[in-house]
Amino acid sequence: MFLTRFRMNTARPGARRLLSSPQVLHAAVMASFPALLPTDTATASPDGPRVLWRLDQNARAEVLLYVVSPDKPDLTHLVEQAGWPAAAADPQTPGWQTRPYGPLLDRLAEGQQWAFRLTANPVHHIRRKADEPRKRTAHLTPVHQTAWLIDRQQRGGFRVVEKSRGERLLPSGTTYNDHEHHGDRYELTVGDRRALAFDKSRGEGGRGSRVSLVTVTFDGRLEVTDPGAMRRTLTQGIGKAKAYGCGLLTLAPLAGRA
Repeated sequence: MFLTRFRMNTARPGARRLLSSPQVLHAAVMASFPALLPTDTATASPDGPRVLWRLDQNARAEVLLYVVSPDKPDLTHLVEQAGWPAAAADPQTPGWQTRPYGPLLDRLAEGQQWAFRLTANPVHHIRRKADEPRKRTAHLTPVHQTAWLIDRQQRGGFRVVEKSRGERLLPSGTTYNDHEHHGDRYELTVGDRRALAFDKSRGEGGRGSRVSLVTVTFDGRLEVTDPGAMRRTLTQGIGKAKAYGCGLLTLAPLAGRA
């Protein structure tokens, strides 16, 4: 497994085109793996590692593309379209950074705490009328989006760390079983909400069905409870819309810790 980071040059038209459509960016990411056939993603084992990607925008307005993949990518085409080709002319600095992911995966252990980030597509299934089929619908509030993540933490091999009583904002005597106060219980922020809508290409330039989805980014602190399940989460992702930049959870050391 490999973890790759690529910085977008947002001043370039190619970058703006890629950033305007998750469908187009997904195709560009998959083109980074010459040995991976287009059908491989559809027939891949649901229990095996897969290509995951995520866009992050930091405080300096930099847009970073992160990719986790079983194979080492070649992002030369992305450098040419959306990077800094002149700066990447030196073979020692090709325009992206790729590191083996195995060392981090191998050292995961129960009880470790990490900072984490996850961009996800929190959804649920509802039935508006008794005789209608259930329909996939986005969670729209931070409270319900938080509950969506908490519902997945056990099988994901982690738990989101809870705030100490002194850090919580609710008045004393409030019960934390109250669903409406779910968001104040955890060391977790829910931000960067995006409502995306784009056409799903049929190939050969054809326009397919319209895709609409809501994404949010979770930042917080977690504790590893099951290292094996945590490894699966890091290499297989969480939730739906993985082809559109959702599901990739990454870890970072906590500030002030080695």
